[in-house]
Amino acid sequence: IGRSKLMGKETIERKGNELKLILNEQYVSQQITLMESSIEKAPHISIGLAKELIETCCKSIFEERSQNYDKNWDLTKLMKETTKLLKLTPEDIPNEIKASTSIKQILGSLCSVVQGIGEIRNEYGSGHGKAGKFKGLQPRHAKLAVGSASTLAIYLLETHQLKLENA
Repeated sequence: IGRSKLMGKETIERKGNELKLILNEQYVSQQITLMESSIEKAPHISIGLAKELIETCCKSIFEERSQNYDKNWDLTKLMKETTKLLKLTPEDIPNEIKASTSIKQILGSLCSVVQGIGEIRNEYGSGHGKAGKFKGLQPRHAKLAVGSASTLAIYLLETHQLKLENA
């Protein structure tokens, strides 16, 4: 059991390092380091930062493409608009390609993952004051949020870069 816990931590750190290279901004690098380091001792902070990572990723894509986004969009709307901008909606996948149904299913689930992270952050993450008797989630929940957010951010940023290179 101790080994699997260590491997999970290594996977999260590897994703964090990859994101730091892609985004290459000091603020983002600091946030990712804080997100990773707070998983065990302060899971609520990691959960809040996982949500912020997705927001940062989406906003960075809009800015790099010189496109406007509404600062009042909630996380789910920001994610939906980012997938439209990158042409990653299920409607953008032709039915003729192999595994199109599976690809559409995964793409359709991206917004559900983002919505879930946003809702967990609102209830259990940092960013909102809590009552004195607040009981937070466990580190395993933080790992789920951080791992999901990191994987999603890498996918969106790599897709963004690939489409810019092929434009």
